[in-house]
Amino acid sequence: MDLLRSAGLRVTGPRVAVLEVLAEHPHADAAQVLERVRGGSADGAPGVSVQGVYDVLSTLDGAGVLRRIQPAHSVARYEIDGGDNHHHVVCRGCGRLHDVPCATGSVPCLDPAGPQSLGFLVDEAEVIYWGLCPSCRTDGDHSPGGGAGPSTRTTPTIHHSKENA
Repeated sequence: MDLLRSAGLRVTGPRVAVLEVLAEHPHADAAQVLERVRGGSADGAPGVSVQGVYDVLSTLDGAGVLRRIQPAHSVARYEIDGGDNHHHVVCRGCGRLHDVPCATGSVPCLDPAGPQSLGFLVDEAEVIYWGLCPSCRTDGDHSPGGGAGPSTRTTPTIHHSKENA
């Protein structure tokens, strides 16, 4: 697989299987990746261990192949890093996570005057927007800022907006 080779990584069954799962299910967490790999939705690694999935996710994240997203009070989720500098919006009610385009169009996306005054050379800013999705806004059990947060859901629903990918 070219993505692995271009990152200087060996092509292995578990790595290919994890990438296939994340290509089909962006924003999946490690448990969801493992379930799909073991369930046969990806070829090459039905017997991969729990530790194997975590090792692959860590290696691919460290090599810049994956992007790790961890909203506050939530498990880490992963997506293939397409280098498109997009951000995310998370629903406080159901935990859905969607891609949104960069607000400014260029890195680091925010005015870095504060960190630069401390001597930092800022090259990236991670932006996560929080709110309520349309479904949760119409659900009487959730109110802005007071709804059940992502930390109260053990398996958030994964949605990926193709038009922003």
